[in-house]
Order: sequence, then C-alpha cells, then structure tokens
Amino acid sequence: ITAFDPDGEAVVVKTESQKSIPADMVILSIGVAPESGLAKEAGLEIGSLGGIKVNDYMQTSNGDVYAVGDVVEVKNLITGKPALIPLAGPANKQARIASDNIILGNKRVYKGTIGTSIAKVFDMTVASAGASERLLSREGIAYNTTISHSGSHAGYYPGALPLTVKINFSPEGKLLGAQVVGFEGVDKRIDLLAQVIRNGGTIYDLQEIEHAYAPPFSSAKDPVNTAGFIAENILTGRVNIIRWDELLKVDPEAIILDVRIKEEFEFGHIENAINIPLDELRERLSEIPTHLPVYLYCAVGLRGYTASRILQQHGFSAVYNLSGGYKTYSCLLQEQRTIAGDSTIECDFLPVIRDDGEIKIEPAKKIVVDACGLQCPGPIRELKKNYDRLLFGEQLTIKVTDQAFGQDLNAWCNMVGAKLIDMNQSGGVISATVKKTESKNLSIPTQGNSMKGSDTKTLIVFSDDLDKALATFVIANGMLAAGKKVSIFFTFWGLSVIKQQNKANVEKDFISKM
Repeated sequence: ITAFDPDGEAVVVKTESQKSIPADMVILSIGVAPESGLAKEAGLEIGSLGGIKVNDYMQTSNGDVYAVGDVVEVKNLITGKPALIPLAGPANKQARIASDNIILGNKRVYKGTIGTSIAKVFDMTVASAGASERLLSREGIAYNTTISHSGSHAGYYPGALPLTVKINFSPEGKLLGAQVVGFEGVDKRIDLLAQVIRNGGTIYDLQEIEHAYAPPFSSAKDPVNTAGFIAENILTGRVNIIRWDELLKVDPEAIILDVRIKEEFEFGHIENAINIPLDELRERLSEIPTHLPVYLYCAVGLRGYTASRILQQHGFSAVYNLSGGYKTYSCLLQEQRTIAGDSTIECDFLPVIRDDGEIKIEPAKKIVVDACGLQCPGPIRELKKNYDRLLFGEQLTIKVTDQAFGQDLNAWCNMVGAKLIDMNQSGGVISATVKKTESKNLSIPTQGNSMKGSDTKTLIVFSDDLDKALATFVIANGMLAAGKKVSIFFTFWGLSVIKQQNKANVEKDFISKM
C-alpha cells in the first residue's frame, strides 16, 4: 500500500502495482511495536525483539527497576523463547507480581504466557491461544493440524450458529495452539482450550473435558471434545487427512471424490471432482480405481471420514479426507464477490388463468423457510424442496446459519433459473429471497391444475385406536392404487395399537419396577 486518498465519504487505497481500490472502510492490521525508547536511553537492557528484557520477577537489568506490560519481553510457554504479548490480561498479572516483588522482595515468579486473545469482528468473534502454524513452522516444531465445524449448541435447539475450531498439536498429541471462529460461544471454547495448552495438556485431555451441557448451551459432544476426537483419529491412523493447500498439489491423475448429495454437488464443488453420494458408495465401489490415490471430501469432514473408512475396509490403500471439508476449501479459494440484489421486489401479483379463460390477478405467494441450525445438506434440501413448490412469480425467503450457504446461492439461482432478490446477514443468520422465474420448461398454470402434486406421501399414525390405524392402511392402499409412493410412520402412541389387550402378568424385580 502506498497511499490512502479520500474520495467523498469513501477512501481509495493505492498499491505499488498501480491498483486503486475503493472502500467504505479500511482496517489496518500491521501489528504494534514496543515503545522502549525511554528504557534504552536509561541504559536498560533491550531484548532481541525490541522490548525491555526482564527476569522471572519482572526485574530489569537495573535491579531497582521493574517493568510490565506491552513493552517487556516475556517467556512464550510453547517455544520457551522471548515473546512480545501486548495484551491487558498478562499485563495486569505482571503488575501484581511486580508490585509484590518490589514490596516483599523477589518471591513471586511470572511463568510466561500463551497469548490468549479474542476480538469482535462485526457479528463474528475470533479467538486464539498458543502457537499458530506460522510460529511453529518458523521455530521448526513438528505439528499436525485439524479443522472442525460444529454448532454453538445442539442443532435441534433453535438458534444454533456455526462454530469453527482449529487446533495444532504435536505428533505425540500435546496441544500447541488453537483458534476458534464463530458467532456465539467462542469465548467459552477458547478458554477451555487455553487452559489445556497452558497446563501442557494433550488432545486426549480435550476429549475428557466435562462441560456444562444442556441443548441451549452446547452439544453432548462439545466442539472442543470433537476437536480432540478428530485429532486422535489422525494420530492413531484411523484416517489420513489432506489440507486444502496440499490438495492443490496432488497428481492430476488422482481421484477427487465428492461424497455429498447431488444437490450439494451442484451447489458448488472442487474442479474435476467425481460425485458419488455416501449412501451410494458401497454399491458403486467398482467405479473407483483401486490403484490411484483417492482424495475424499464432504461438507465439513464427517461424511468424508465415514467414506474413508469404507474404502479402507475394501482394500483402498491411499485414501485421504479433506480437513474441514468443502466448507473450508471454498472459503479459502473461491473468489469473493459482491452479490447485488434488486432494490425492490418485483412481481408481487401472479396472473392465474381460470378454466374458462378468465385471467385473475392474485397476490403472489411468499414462503418463508427457517433452516437455522441445519448443517449441510439440510439448508440445500429445504431450499430445493420448497422452491419446487413455487409457481412462476412466487417468492421464497430462506434463513440459514450455515455460513457457506451464501457463497454459492447466486450460482444455484443461475442454474435453476431463479432470481436472487435480496441477501443479507445479521447476527450470524443469512436471509435470502429468491423468485421463481419463467424458464423454457415453465408456463403459467391454470387454477384447475396449478401445480403438480408430489408422487410421495407420508402418513403419520399417532393414535392407538385400532379403527383409525386400519383407516390409515385403507387410505395408503388407495394412494398406492393411484400410483403414489406411500410410507407410514408410527409414533410411540401409534405403535401402541399392537399392544396385547389381555397381557399376562410378569414378575419384575425392584429395579425393573422403577
């Protein structure tokens, strides 16, 4: 960057490559440097990083002078080397220790820090603790890494938002660093991870963390537990992973296998990938060459892990699962673009042709679909299912919390002929409105035959009344005779219809009676 030029209420960023980039806001993240000039002039020893050099008691090279805060070099507990950690938390702890040592003599020791930090970035929260990949690589420390995508709490409880956890760990399993990104619950997870790192814990300790669980607050397996489980799978050889940057360098002859459902694949996929959904994999193994490496991926990694195990058990020796799945890959590699929606919503009224030829103008139907909390392929299925029910000119608004959903929605609209009216994000919830537009296979329907009905029907039996249960089977047989596919779902009470009326008494012990 060479200059920032004002342009009305905006700013133009000038670069060395002669580019001019207009922006509404520019955020500088160029780091900070310790202001140690006064200490240098006073003759205090300055460390290799430009900060004041202190011992474990926060004492400088002058025994009568103590220093704390952003200006001092402290011990990094991961590398054991000096580090600059300009954070308020460590500074306050250093101040208490230095104060005690000034008054009582050098008795209290500052052990060091792992640099736990957190920041609010618009609606998102980002946090880190311990060593990053960049630091570990620079110091020559061997490590593995894994990325997992979970929810801030149980998905079936309303309001669950995406949460991404990345951990770095040694080949022996020692936890070296962690990063968490999300909209809710980030602080809680980074605090758990930070304590394990600071205490020299391992990925096995992550598995055993006993967290406070109830559906509004977490899942039975917390995202921190899940990160530990994934790391163990890697260390024990249950799965071989490949990172997004490594996937870019694989042999062009290698097989890239997408095990998501067809709708997800059409939404967006890795170039040259073959789509075999996980549910079809066992029946289609013959389509995959056994002599070539196979690189698997799904949305977040879970289905890829299952597919990897299936292939390994069928003799495939070189199988790799993409860490973080397509969600991570697309976030890092897809071109970031601005999707411009119309400022007004068009076609609020729908022309309907009656059987007698009269055209009646009726308000266009607008459907609202709440897919919040659903992980892929849930939002895509809900979008497609409800979009197929729309008539020409009708609109659908879908709300999702899966952040990858918004990236390819524009491409999906182009593929199916839909018009993206509006898309916005607030509080981690993406809200998008699409309109069903006329295509070459679509005509204005008549009122007598406005929409083709589904060929699949499901009947739900939730009564133990035998007459009602028999009536359900009569209705089902009638639908079958009409060419429909019918399934019957019995709830707990529905299943009670098969209970014995005159049951025999069964002796039960004390525990069974409870």
